[in-house]
Amino acid sequence: MNTITEKQGLKYPDLNQLYNEAISLLSKLISLPSLSGAEEETAAEIENFFISHGINTIRKHNNIWCYNKFYSAAKPTILLNSHHDTVKPNEQYTLNPFVPIIENEKIYGLGSNDAGASLVSLIAVFTYFWQREDLPFNLCLAATAEEENSGEHGIKSIMNDFEPIAFAIVGEPTGMQMAIAEKGSMVIDCISKGRSGHAAREEGDNAIYKAIKDIEWFSHYNFPIEDNLPQPVKMTVTQINAGLQHNIVPGECSFTVDIRFDHNYTPREILNTIINHTMCTFNVRANILSPSNIDLLHPLVVSGLSLGRKTYLSPTSSDQGWLDMPSVKMGPGESARSHTANEFVLIEEIEEGITIYIRLLESVFNKTT
Repeated sequence: MNTITEKQGLKYPDLNQLYNEAISLLSKLISLPSLSGAEEETAAEIENFFISHGINTIRKHNNIWCYNKFYSAAKPTILLNSHHDTVKPNEQYTLNPFVPIIENEKIYGLGSNDAGASLVSLIAVFTYFWQREDLPFNLCLAATAEEENSGEHGIKSIMNDFEPIAFAIVGEPTGMQMAIAEKGSMVIDCISKGRSGHAAREEGDNAIYKAIKDIEWFSHYNFPIEDNLPQPVKMTVTQINAGLQHNIVPGECSFTVDIRFDHNYTPREILNTIINHTMCTFNVRANILSPSNIDLLHPLVVSGLSLGRKTYLSPTSSDQGWLDMPSVKMGPGESARSHTANEFVLIEEIEEGITIYIRLLESVFNKTT
C-alpha cells in the first residue's frame, strides 16, 4: 500500500507517491495497444493496479469499476469516469505510438493526452479517498472502454449495473477547466442517386453533381436561433466516395455527415430539416449521443468556480452523452492535442490534475456537511 500521512487526524496516501504511481500506470497503458473494442490488455492492467492496492473491482466486457471501501447505500454516489481506449495512430507519427517516452517533462504516446492523463489522475484521486470512513459521498471509479467509437460495450453497457449515481466527473483533456455543457453527436450516411453512362458521350445523370448541391447546403445552412447565441447545430461532411473509373459517369455518390447539436434542436427536428432541404437519402448511425449540461448552481460547479476553474461549452462529445445525471467534463491535458501525431501530456499537468480533483471533491464534501 501507499505511504500514509496524517491530515486532520485522517489517513491519506502520500501525494508524491500518487503522482509517481499515476505516471507509471500511464506509461504501462501507453505500451499496451487499446484500440476501441480491443482493450483487453489495458483492462487487465487497470485491474492489476487496483488489486495491488487491495481494492476490489467489477468487470464487464473491458469496463472496470469499483467503490470506496466504506460504501454506504444511504449516501449519494459521485461517479469518476474516463476511458482507456484510443483511436488508431495516424500516419504522421514519427515516434512509436506504443512506446512511452518521457522527455523534457512530457510523456509521449498514443492515448497519453486523450484520455490517459485524465484516467490515471482520477484513479489516483479515488485511491486517495478510498479508505476514508467519513466521506459524505460514495465514490465510484469507472475506467471504461469503446469511448472513441461510441461502442455497444462501452459505458452505455454498464449504466444499469452502477449503484445509483448523483452526479459525475468525466475525465477528458480540458486544461482542468469545466465543460458544463457538451453538444450531442449524430452521424448520417448519405447517398445521392444518379444514372451511370459513358463520360465521352455525356450520357447518364452524374451523382457527384447531385451530391455537391447537397454538400453545399450542409456546409452553409444555419439552424435558426436567437441573436447573439452560438450556433445550435454544426454539420460537417467528413467522407465522400463515388466512381468506378475515369470514363464512367457515376450513378451513385455516398458521403458522411458529422452532426453536433445542443438542446435547442432534437435529432428528429434536425433530420426533418435535412429531408426538407436535400435530395439525398440517408441512414442514421446507431448510438446518437445526447447533449448534456449541468446547472451553474450545482455544488460541483460552484466548488470548481471557487477554485478558479472556468466554465465553457464543449464543442466535442464524450461519454457524457450516455449519462443520465448531472456531470462536468474536466481533465488534464489539452483537447487540441487529441488524435494528433506524437501525442503527449505534460507531467505537471497530471500532478496539477490530481491536486485540483482532490481539492474539488474536498470542496464538494465541505458544502454538504
